[in-house]
Amino acid sequence: MNNTSAEEQSFSYRVKEEIIEKINSSQKADACLMGLLCCCNELGDNEILFLTENPLVKDFFIRNVCRILQDENAVHVAEAERRSGVTLFSLSLPDKEQRIYLLDYFGMDESRRLTEDFLPKDKFFPNLAAGIFLACGSVNDPSKKYHMEFVMPKLELCNDFGLLLIERYGIVPKHVERKNSQIMYIKESENIIDMLTLMSATMCSLELMNVKMEKDMRNKINRALNCDNANIDKTLKAAERQIADIELIDKKLGLSSLPDQLREIAELRLENPDYNLKELGAEMTPPISRSGANHRLQKLAEIAADLRRKEGIKTSDI
Repeated sequence: MNNTSAEEQSFSYRVKEEIIEKINSSQKADACLMGLLCCCNELGDNEILFLTENPLVKDFFIRNVCRILQDENAVHVAEAERRSGVTLFSLSLPDKEQRIYLLDYFGMDESRRLTEDFLPKDKFFPNLAAGIFLACGSVNDPSKKYHMEFVMPKLELCNDFGLLLIERYGIVPKHVERKNSQIMYIKESENIIDMLTLMSATMCSLELMNVKMEKDMRNKINRALNCDNANIDKTLKAAERQIADIELIDKKLGLSSLPDQLREIAELRLENPDYNLKELGAEMTPPISRSGANHRLQKLAEIAADLRRKEGIKTSDI
């Protein structure tokens, strides 16, 4: 079954696709393959076995192992269909001499340790990291959540890789053990962006940045709307009280009995129940400040309160 139909749509698949597209020299390919071999399912003189569901990663492994061994038939490929319908590719090296040669080529052994003696030159370390991601890494769609992880076969490898990321690039991963696998994971969006950039997945890194910017902007807008809604509710409740005061004054005394300044703002409030104090003040002739509008409405509230006391009217009766 074709694995790419569903997987191609995933962000993780596109990251791996971009990583492989950016490998444009044998030195970069070697460093990347070394990272991939570190995370093989089996690695040693007796067996080298790598399992993957990704056809691009499969092709990269075969192409570069065969290049180093100068044997186009060096890798044996077997396929098995999983219950999910996804094809699992099993890649192995049947020839023991070729296995030994490949391990010696990279200075690797069964320990899989990333020691300074055998690491590629600093400028090729990003390709090593990319190879580790190709073998055992995944990253979630950033529109859903920020999460990158590496499912590693050995704790020592997990520690070595994590320490190198911290010391060289300030990328700080975390660790957890899950079903006998060592999981190195990153949840901070900035660290994931840095990791994608490090591995040369720059377009995917930019995509994540854009998603993060959109999320941040939406959050700011939502916070502003929530704040605005709270202010609107506060304004409307205050306006309801003010209108009740003005209607009582109009009923008992008539608005014409009020001084011009109070009568004008009383009429404006009745005409504009949704205006805030600043907007009411701006409608006055001449315009007055927010505090000026508030002062006049307070005067109306005092008149209404005095009427209620005289009439024995409770606020709840209005």
